[in-house]
Order: sequence, then C-alpha cells, then structure tokens
Amino acid sequence: MSATLIDAHCHLDFDVFDEDRDAVLARAAKAGVGHYIVPGTTRERWPQVAALGRRSEISVCYGLHPYFLQAHTPEDTNALEAQLDAYPDTVALGECGIDARLDDLDRQWQLFDAQLRIAKRRHLPVVIHCVQANDQVVKRLRQLALPAGGLIHAFSGSPEQAQGFLEAGFVLGIGGGATYARAKRLRRAIRSLPDDGYVLETDSPDMPLYGEQGRRNEPARVHAVCETVSELREQSYAAVAMQSTATARRLFGLVPHQA
Repeated sequence: MSATLIDAHCHLDFDVFDEDRDAVLARAAKAGVGHYIVPGTTRERWPQVAALGRRSEISVCYGLHPYFLQAHTPEDTNALEAQLDAYPDTVALGECGIDARLDDLDRQWQLFDAQLRIAKRRHLPVVIHCVQANDQVVKRLRQLALPAGGLIHAFSGSPEQAQGFLEAGFVLGIGGGATYARAKRLRRAIRSLPDDGYVLETDSPDMPLYGEQGRRNEPARVHAVCETVSELREQSYAAVAMQSTATARRLFGLVPHQA
C-alpha cells in the first residue's frame, strides 16, 4: 500500500539518528510517510548516505554543502563525479548552494557553480541550499538553464522570488518555517504557489516546527507541515499530500510504489 507523504529533504545519515534510526522511520511510517530523500553534505558522509540508499523507502543525493566549506577540498568535485558514476540510481545532485551568512562567498560560488555544471551535464535535478541569496541564485539558474530543474530547499523568500524560481524550472521545499506565524512573507509565498510548485520536507534533525524549538526534528513531523500548508492554502490535507507527493515523484523520478 502506498503511503501518502514524502519527506523531500531529511538528513537521516547524521549521527544524531544512530541510536534510534529504525524507530524514527517507524514513527514516520505511522504518520503516513512512505519515502524519504536524503541529501549528502560532505564527501566524508557519502558512504553513510549510500548505505541508507540501499533501503527501498530511501532515495539519496550526493553533494558538497556550503555550510561545511572548510571540509571540502579541490579534489572533491572530481570525487563527486566518481560517486555519481558509482551510484547511477542517485536521484539528484545536492545538497549544494549559497549561504550568504557564512564567510568566503567567492569560494562558495566556485563550488556551487562547479556542481551546477555537473548536474547540467548529467541531466540531474539539483537540491539547493539558498540563504539570503535568492536573487543571485535565481539569476545564475536562469543563465545555466538546467534541464532537470531541482529543489530550492527550505525556501523562505517572497512570492516574487518564489515565482522566479518556478520560472527557472525549480520547485520549493516547504518545511518547519511555515509553522511560525511570524513568517508572514513565507506564508504569503506558500499561498501564491501553483499546486505543482512545492514539496514538503523536514530537514531533520534541523528546522524544528513551532513549539518544537530545541528538539530534534524527525520525518514524522512532515505530517504537521502538511497540516499547516493545507490551512494556509485553504485546501484539504489529502489534496496537499497528494499534490506534494506527485511533485516529489516527478522531480526525483520516483516510481509510484516509492511513496
């Protein structure tokens, strides 16, 4: 039987899940989550991501995250190409991107651009971490015209920025940020999206929902994200679940039984 929801972005490979990963997945399944997309963040963690990818309910990506810039070496982009060759069932390249809160933006852009070009050559969607850089990133995405588009993870921008990403062939990841009443701009953006313009995610163990600050996030809570999105869009829970799952399947090339 197919479950209703897909957590389109969760870091189940992180050490914080080592003690109870199976229990975490069981809780998520009970909440109606049937599939998970786990992105890689550093070359060092790719083996843990690959191990999770052997599970039928998990699909994986490989990338070099800007938050861990100091962990990356000049050889890592070549290693990324080799990893993608070794794992042809990889559903996207990522997590990569730009975080303008962090130092060394020039190096961030060099690494990001190298990964975007790999994705373009391989016709892979891209999972993008974009913080305080929406306008600059969408400009680059338009220039490159990536054939498989991708996901703007944890989108927190305006309706106008959302439209720019949609026009560039990307969908938006909606997670715990939507549950905060103070996130007025994000909530306006969520209301403005077309039905096929978003997926649901948790970013577990990060991006806690309102009322859960300071606690480890889990994929089961994508159920609560779905509830919030349905309220904001004035659509039924079932409709939001169905639409977001269909979009995740399309974006990541998942077959129907993987949801």
